[in-house]
Amino acid sequence: MDAARLQSHFVAVMAKHLPPSSSTLHLLDLDGRSGPMLAQARADLQLRHVQPVELAEREVAPGSVDAIVAYNVVLSDPLLAASLAALRAGGRLIAVQSRGSASASHLRKLRDRGFVRILIEPALDELGVLIRGEKPQIAADTLKRIQSVAQADADSLDLSQYRGRYIHLLIQQRPHAPAWKRDQSVPITWRAAVIQREPLPALLGFSSLPKAVGFMQPAVLAGRIKDINKVGKFSLATAQSWHWDLIMNPTLESINGAALAFIDIDPSIAEAPDE
Repeated sequence: MDAARLQSHFVAVMAKHLPPSSSTLHLLDLDGRSGPMLAQARADLQLRHVQPVELAEREVAPGSVDAIVAYNVVLSDPLLAASLAALRAGGRLIAVQSRGSASASHLRKLRDRGFVRILIEPALDELGVLIRGEKPQIAADTLKRIQSVAQADADSLDLSQYRGRYIHLLIQQRPHAPAWKRDQSVPITWRAAVIQREPLPALLGFSSLPKAVGFMQPAVLAGRIKDINKVGKFSLATAQSWHWDLIMNPTLESINGAALAFIDIDPSIAEAPDE
């Protein structure tokens, strides 16, 4: 397999480890090729390429990126320290060494530099090694962590002014069972959460997965909404074709007193989900 094709396979592995983000995922590319390849599959990336030495010299604003990718880049101690500084809380360093192998030394190296939730494993069919670490979260509470990411997107957006690429909906999926347990002859159906109003119901839409989850968790705890078991992701073009109204990034307070219901929506028009 030639080098370019091999890298494309490794980058596909990297893509599976990108963290949830606001409507735009801020990505730092250290090798100069992985970022553009990822951007071909992820239209929500805001991509920046820097040389490893530039990052090591702290030329990237602290806490300014969601993820850093590095293919066949030497992970020196100065580079790891600078990567940790550049990442926002919960952001990830995702590296692949095509000729390496998983070992405890990778774990120790990232742990000693302050990374958490470290994953070291063979990258591709026992070939190469995937090295992933996260910057520690500031808040211990999961909801506060999600809300901190969601804050990058404004509340109560107007769809005509929205410049993101995806709309996320709160979904009731039926049947609600893992694939291994589900009767494959029974079709999957989706129902999306809406506010009942005339002349058309209004879908509750969100600019990012954290924004949707940040709304859903307190809404469930308050008893305002129930039986949601999925967040569906749809392209902006698909959303613009819907005949329903759409409320973007509602807050729990903004729908206080409104009657909530569900409408059928076709799961086949959804995009591939985030992690």
